[in-house]
Amino acid sequence: MTRDRSFLLSRRKLLAGAGALAALPMMAPISVAAASGEGRFVTIILRGAMDGLDLVQPYGDAAFAALRPSLALKPETGLIDLDGFFGLHPAAGDLMPLWQARELAFVHAVATPYRGTRNHFEGQDILENGGHEVGEKSGWLNRALAVLPRSGSRQAVNVSGASELILNGPNDAQRRGAHYGLALAGDEERFFEELFSGDEEFAKVWSAAATTDGGGPPSPPAGATRATQISEIGRMAGSLLRENYRIANFSIAGWDTHVDQKTQFPKAVGDLTTAIISLKEALGTEAWDKTVVLAVTEFGRTARENDKGGTEHGTASVALLAGGAVAGGQVHGQWPGLTPDQLLDGQDLSPTGDLRAVAASLLQQQFEVSPANLTTKVFPGLTLDGASNYLKG
Repeated sequence: MTRDRSFLLSRRKLLAGAGALAALPMMAPISVAAASGEGRFVTIILRGAMDGLDLVQPYGDAAFAALRPSLALKPETGLIDLDGFFGLHPAAGDLMPLWQARELAFVHAVATPYRGTRNHFEGQDILENGGHEVGEKSGWLNRALAVLPRSGSRQAVNVSGASELILNGPNDAQRRGAHYGLALAGDEERFFEELFSGDEEFAKVWSAAATTDGGGPPSPPAGATRATQISEIGRMAGSLLRENYRIANFSIAGWDTHVDQKTQFPKAVGDLTTAIISLKEALGTEAWDKTVVLAVTEFGRTARENDKGGTEHGTASVALLAGGAVAGGQVHGQWPGLTPDQLLDGQDLSPTGDLRAVAASLLQQQFEVSPANLTTKVFPGLTLDGASNYLKG
């Protein structure tokens, strides 16, 4: 689900016409910031609660298969073995050349401090503001701009719609709009359909929005698929980072897999894979070698699959690291196990690492941000004792 609160419209406004739906912020904003130096840093927010247990499956844990009778894979059934314990979902197979080149890594069983009602908007708010509470008005990546050594311009640029919280804050920002919006992901379509199920008036507007130019962002060119649009986003970010910019952010929705996860999840994984590959191609070898990509989500999903072939909102998930600067070919993190006594609240993958510490470690190593600045200005209250290094060098 996209997080902009402008999308929480009243029914009256929503039904004002098909144009209201067309204008909803379903796009994937790209934000970039200029800074001196050669290091690049990209965050990708995976909106909808990405199932880390599906992307990087712990097939070596004896409890895993019983929790997920229809979702769990093994190397002999298509799972791509990573290290004899973890395997990569086959939909991410095109990322394996990065793994083999040691430019791809994962950090498993990580989460933000959020332990609320597993609400997407609250979870995304805390993911992006870098704190413990909902309501912080600045994002941690914006605050990081203020403490980057040798930072020249701290100007942030958003492409494709309203800026996201992660780069909102006191540092100057620009906006750049892509020439068309990103097509809805499957979970976004289901959200609207379920929200107004049984509402005939809404059904009429929803149908009209699918076929009418309502004055919102221009429609994609005829024949443009979601994959080609995702590719364009990755290439746009890469081209900006190749030139003057050094920090970028964009989002990919489609991860809210309550139903038919076996079909829906590979689509979202394909989007993420396409974005990373397109980003690398647009950056070129020289810039990619100095790049770190961090893909994160607001929370994970339940360890046990539900009776609809999906999973519910959970707690810990996995963070993806990519880029030529990454010390790849590893699955980092302390594995908590999946037996009933090891699960959080008897249902979720237990977090053994703080997602903020992962981001802070990357900022520290990539840009030489001091630990004092990271724990007081970027992630107030964070403890970095024992933080891991995920980059080369």
